Amino acid sequence: MTEAEFMEIAQQTWEALPEEFRAATGNLVTQVQDYADRETMDALGIHHPMGLLGLYHGIGLPFKSVLQSGDGPDMIFLYRLPILNYAHETGEPIDAVIRHVYIHEIGHHFGFSDADMEAIEQDAD
Repeated sequence: MTEAEFMEIAQQTWEALPEEFRAATGNLVTQVQDYADRETMDALGIHHPMGLLGLYHGIGLPFKSVLQSGDGPDMIFLYRLPILNYAHETGEPIDAVIRHVYIHEIGHHFGFSDADMEAIEQDAD
C-alpha cells in the first residue's frame, strides 16, 4: 500500500470517529511516517521498528498551562509499515488498526496513561 493510499484510509478513519470526540481534540495534527525514528524507539525502550504503531507527542490536556507557548501543535504519529504489518499478521482491517491507534493516542492527549487505557479497554470488554 502506498503512503497516499494509507493517508486516505487514515483520513477516512479520522472522519468516521464521533464528531464530539474529534472536536475535543482541538488542533491535534496527524503525521504519517514509515517507522518511528531511532531516538524515539530508544527513548521508549523499543528495540524493533515494528514494535510501535503510533505515538502521541505533546502535552496532555490536563497538564497544559496558559503560560506555555511555542510548543507547537500536539501530534499523533501513525507508523505506516508497522500498522500494515500488524494488520497483515492479525487479519484485522487496516482501518480498524488505525482507529485503535487513533483512540489510544488521543487517550494520551486527554491525559490517560497506558495503564488507564488498558483498564478502560478491559472494562469495555
